[in-house]
Amino acid sequence: MVDDEPDIRQVLADILGDEGYQVTLAGNATQAEAAYKASQPDLVLLDIWMPDVDGITLLQRWADHGVLPPVIMMSGHGTVDSAVEALHSGAEDFLEKPLSTARLLVTIGKALETRQLKIENSLLRDQSGCNSTLVGHSPLIRTLREDIQRVAPTLSWIMVSGEAGAGKAVTCRAIHQNSTRSSGPYVEANLAAIPSENIATELFGRETGNGLTPGHFEKAIGGTLVLDEVGDLDLTLQGTLVSALEENHFFRVGGKDRVEMDLRIIATTHHNLEAKTQDGTFRKDLYYRLNAVPITVAPLREHLEDVPDLVDFFVHSIIAQWQLPFRRFSTAALNHLRNQHWPGNIRELRNIVQRLLINANEGDIELAELRLSLGDTDADKGAAAPRPDVGLDQPLREAREAFEQAYFRHHLSAAGGSISELARRSGMERTHLYRKLKGLGIDPRAPQMLTENI
Repeated sequence: MVDDEPDIRQVLADILGDEGYQVTLAGNATQAEAAYKASQPDLVLLDIWMPDVDGITLLQRWADHGVLPPVIMMSGHGTVDSAVEALHSGAEDFLEKPLSTARLLVTIGKALETRQLKIENSLLRDQSGCNSTLVGHSPLIRTLREDIQRVAPTLSWIMVSGEAGAGKAVTCRAIHQNSTRSSGPYVEANLAAIPSENIATELFGRETGNGLTPGHFEKAIGGTLVLDEVGDLDLTLQGTLVSALEENHFFRVGGKDRVEMDLRIIATTHHNLEAKTQDGTFRKDLYYRLNAVPITVAPLREHLEDVPDLVDFFVHSIIAQWQLPFRRFSTAALNHLRNQHWPGNIRELRNIVQRLLINANEGDIELAELRLSLGDTDADKGAAAPRPDVGLDQPLREAREAFEQAYFRHHLSAAGGSISELARRSGMERTHLYRKLKGLGIDPRAPQMLTENI
């Protein structure tokens, strides 16, 4: 929030803080530019008249340097010309002082909701392209394609099972793309990534006196909703979900008006849900309702003949995405990849390909370079990962930190950048895991770690 009047800054900061927003304050354009670069804000409240540089000039500077977050201009001397100029420069809205608290909060809420929808639409455009492509010519992949072609045009609910990284997300998107709802929204609810206390709100939305926030169910009306890793839901949320599915409607949290469901549900899991129904950790009624049509995605080790096709697909998609020079895998390198065990499945394979392509090397990717990238291990023979270089003459704290950095980088790479898979491998709870990675200076969003949702 940028305003040269300290009293206004403090009052608005208190109001917005009470509403749950984190607010950074600036009293002039110089402070604003520093804060803008440092915090990458989700929204900016920007006064027009300031002592050094006016707000519209500042807005135009930011617009010249990339995509703007929503910017709401404020002015105590507002004119039509100022408002028009602000909107033409990229502002989301214009508010006159003295500010109405109610209008301010509504304007902020709408601006943030619009921003979120733009982000989701961008993701959906990405997901509707190559990410729905099932790559390979093996009998298992051909059968999977046939299953998708058979069930996609129906309105049946589907359960997609398979190991982490095997291709469940691609399978779900392929089902949507081949369905009668392909022109409708495609919404993924990653249940494993949502804190349990927020799941009800994320799924069903919320109503308050200031308006409503739609949840995943409401956003997916007319299209497809993917309940990703449904086996991770606790029994209380399972009961809430069963009730909504049986009644074919739901209520937003805090709301009284029911919302009718007109959507297709695809659930995914890496668990054996039938076994979980036997031990009482997954409700039988929910299992039978979601498992109307089961589809199983095989692990990569069961169709290794598809590795060359997958590598070729990943090479072309990654060099296009990252604007990298083309590099070809030699026959010996491809053969070595075909003889790996791939515990992280297709996600792990893609991560290896990406890691090799973003290196500064030129020419074909030969076996020696590949083996070095793999840590010179043979996963089929169960060889151990290379020992991290931890000097025994270091203090214990520094040695432990060096080992932890090597450990988490190795497993994060093998997991293809998936925090859920890293949590499973390390046995750590996700919240503690995020803190640990931050403390070690490891960014799971770095290009070396990032991978498509497979």
